[in-house]
Amino acid sequence: MTTEREKTTAPADPAAPAGQAATGRSAKRAVFGRLSWGLADQAASSLSNFAVGVYVARSLGVSAFGVFSLAWVTYGVVLNVSRGLATDPLVVRFSGVPQATWRGAVVRSTGTALGVGTVIGAACLVAGPAVGGRVGPAFAVLGVVLPGLLLQDAWRFSFFAAGAGRKAFLNDVVWCVALVPAMVVADRVGSVAAFVLAWGASAAVAAAFGCLQSGIRPRMTGARGWLREQRDLGYRYLVENVSLSGASQLRAYGLGAIVGVGAVGSVRGAELLLGPFLALLMGLSLVTVPEAARVLRQAPHRLGKFCLLLGGGQAGAALLWGAALLLMPDRFGELVLGTVWHSASQLIVPVTLSVAGAGLGTGAAAGLRALGAARRSLRCQLFASVCYVGGGLGGAALAGTVGSAWGVAAATVGSSAVWWLQLRSALRERRRDTICEVRTS
Repeated sequence: MTTEREKTTAPADPAAPAGQAATGRSAKRAVFGRLSWGLADQAASSLSNFAVGVYVARSLGVSAFGVFSLAWVTYGVVLNVSRGLATDPLVVRFSGVPQATWRGAVVRSTGTALGVGTVIGAACLVAGPAVGGRVGPAFAVLGVVLPGLLLQDAWRFSFFAAGAGRKAFLNDVVWCVALVPAMVVADRVGSVAAFVLAWGASAAVAAAFGCLQSGIRPRMTGARGWLREQRDLGYRYLVENVSLSGASQLRAYGLGAIVGVGAVGSVRGAELLLGPFLALLMGLSLVTVPEAARVLRQAPHRLGKFCLLLGGGQAGAALLWGAALLLMPDRFGELVLGTVWHSASQLIVPVTLSVAGAGLGTGAAAGLRALGAARRSLRCQLFASVCYVGGGLGGAALAGTVGSAWGVAAATVGSSAVWWLQLRSALRERRRDTICEVRTS
């Protein structure tokens, strides 16, 4: 039996360098192709999110847009529940596996996502009438469309786990196309609930198309087995994801209570201006976690560099985009966001720093996910969430909407440092374990 040390000292085949170079080039082309489809998919997702936000902001005004934003952040919480239980374990454990293995996992994973949407959607249907006012109808409609929204997101994860980013991109394009007539109809109705229904119904069209693309029918009856098999990762990812989106929701509700619901609309408007990067961060694991898992399997020593390039690239791009927004004329801002622009424009600098800090941190988060270091990533996310809520609400109490934005910026940048410290510790721990295995083999 040849040991790892013997393999590295064995004489090389004269043809090996050329073969290795060709293999290396092929591998780089494959990585570039997967990342390209990932960027294309995120561009489509970003475009649809941005278009919905702008359309609603211009159609309804700042207060009604704040109500829509509350429904949006609630969806974000539910989405992260689904991802933690259903699709995060899928991309960590079933990226690049044989087709038959992938299909078996996807049947149960998508069934779990559909089940989460059905159960929480029913709860929203009950809660909507109880809440009443302008918020109640929006939440009731959200309950109707949640299953389709979560299933569509699950197909995207599934396709990227299989390295089929083209299918994920096509699915998002179908959603964008279906969204256009739905938004036009909602605009004629002129209510928040109509816009929520249009957004979710178009996602359901894309979810049905995902079944045709994959030839797979989600099976909710497999959800219990999936949760049992993935419980070591799934429940930690659930807590991690919910703490992230739950912190955002608590900040939105708290900001609305302290300053007013219009403040929620202002923050959401500023976030829309950085929409491409926020959409990229929301769906980051679609591309980066499967890719980081491949890097770990093929060249573990390159994982740290991969994560640094990933996080640094996102942070730099967000800063450049924020700088461009500062130069944008008020006339153009009003054209995009209508009356929301005046309050949102005051938040561009702190929101840009928040997105840049989050982008830097997600590079380290992708590495921790690929390593399966769920305990470390959970600790990081809980710390980040506490800082996010504390900074956002503390800043709101001290200085209103602007103070909340600066508090979140400080919390996000500080939390990014914690993510990187944990990744460095996890990489050192893995290297020690690898050395011990080699010595004992």
